[in-house]
Amino acid sequence: MNDLPDSSVPCVFCEIIAGSVQCAVVMEDATTFAFMDTDPGSDGHLLVVPKKHSADLTDISAEDLTATILTAQRIAKKVLSELGADGVNLLNCCGIEAWQTVFHFHLHVIPRYRDRSKDRMELPFEPGIPVGPTALAEYAKVLAAAL
Repeated sequence: MNDLPDSSVPCVFCEIIAGSVQCAVVMEDATTFAFMDTDPGSDGHLLVVPKKHSADLTDISAEDLTATILTAQRIAKKVLSELGADGVNLLNCCGIEAWQTVFHFHLHVIPRYRDRSKDRMELPFEPGIPVGPTALAEYAKVLAAAL
């Protein structure tokens, strides 16, 4: 099974950045572009993307990643103060199995509210179910050796 995106399909985020696809722009600077998500999980849910195309977290340059996360942080602060959110999630999905559907690196800035009428998001996993120390040690050993 091929889990790679179809490279013959134009990148909708590149088209949004170029202005050929309409969006509700939140902000733009020399490196990043932020716009409202058209299928939001909560009121005020938006996306922050680098202007330079990179497919995902493993493909983005350190410079573009830094600029994108700093823009997301700046916006997250305003989501809290201006939209009255009670919290905020930053989410990146890297790969089809991780729910990535647009293969242009992006961060979701998702306002979170106690008021469930403003917040339709639910956790996709059940936190609080610990993994044994042997499994944790093995994952750590494999990753530490690779780094």
